[in-house]
Amino acid sequence: MRIATPTPDLLERSSADSSNAHSGGWYSCWLLNVFSIGLNCIFFLFPDDFDDRLDAWLLPNHQLSTSTHWDRHGVPLSRCHSHNDYWREVPLKSALLAGCIGVEADIWLSDHDLLVGHNPFVLNRHETLRTLYLNPLLDILHQRNTRTNLLNLPDTFHTNVPMAGVFASDPAQTLVLLIDFKTGGDKLWPYVMEQLQPLREAGYLTYFNGSDLHERPITVVASGDAPLHRVIGNDTYRDIFYDAPLDKLTISPTPSQDPLSPDYDFSNSYYASVNFGEAIGGLHRNRFSQDQLALIRGQIEAAHKRGLKVRYWGTPSWPRGLRNHVWHVLVREGVDLINVDELREATRQDWRKHRSWLL
Repeated sequence: MRIATPTPDLLERSSADSSNAHSGGWYSCWLLNVFSIGLNCIFFLFPDDFDDRLDAWLLPNHQLSTSTHWDRHGVPLSRCHSHNDYWREVPLKSALLAGCIGVEADIWLSDHDLLVGHNPFVLNRHETLRTLYLNPLLDILHQRNTRTNLLNLPDTFHTNVPMAGVFASDPAQTLVLLIDFKTGGDKLWPYVMEQLQPLREAGYLTYFNGSDLHERPITVVASGDAPLHRVIGNDTYRDIFYDAPLDKLTISPTPSQDPLSPDYDFSNSYYASVNFGEAIGGLHRNRFSQDQLALIRGQIEAAHKRGLKVRYWGTPSWPRGLRNHVWHVLVREGVDLINVDELREATRQDWRKHRSWLL
């Protein structure tokens, strides 16, 4: 039998093919490593974006509105205020699911109803204060409290436990509904009072009785162009509270001589708020100066002495490291609520324990 011997040309081609295959494999591995490193860097720098995309695949937002058990097991509460809450795909319930204890609705008067939206050009007759907030809150509270009353529990339970709020994990926690009067506060006021009546009659609204504050499942705070003289008009009963100007408070309260500009305290106000940029200023090299920290501490002390909860709005939103640093410092210094636009990013960690890739 004759055995074929490879020719020099065949050996040369075989060697070249092997070399090319080895070179191609090395190049593919190099590209794969570069891609992997780049992807890891993106995940590290912007984890929230990818988390949001994954959540969209696993649990579409529309399921939230159709689920009747969205809060059965409760969620951990966060000291966050859902800024412009009506922008969310599921207003109110998205914030409740995130554990936010405050939500915000901007209102406008149109055809004897209160429409909700950021400006007149985006208003919709189907998106009203009633449909987006008041009616859903009334339904949640009725279901929660009626369900408890129907259970065969000891009488001591019903007499010793206060009315249940919207949060299953902490029924005693009040939800702040901040109503931002966008224009014509005096014209809007009677409509707000009228539409709150079902919640009022059911006993769900926090109120001041002339001497004490009685906290209930919903605390209504009026902001923006809200008429202060209407808020303080009744000395013996109030269930709408003012959003006091944080930067106008002094550490040592002095009696006001102006009846239209009263002493802001727990009897007429609930929040004490201010624009962060205007009151505190920019951060040089992304750091708080000692003067800025002293100013923040003074404002917080002045508000807390009056029994008010501190909220800064207009805090930096970008870069994220700067935003996280500001949130961390504000919470550390005693701010009661963080004004947030991104619910997931605001509730994903304890801001007293600061973690940031930038700062």
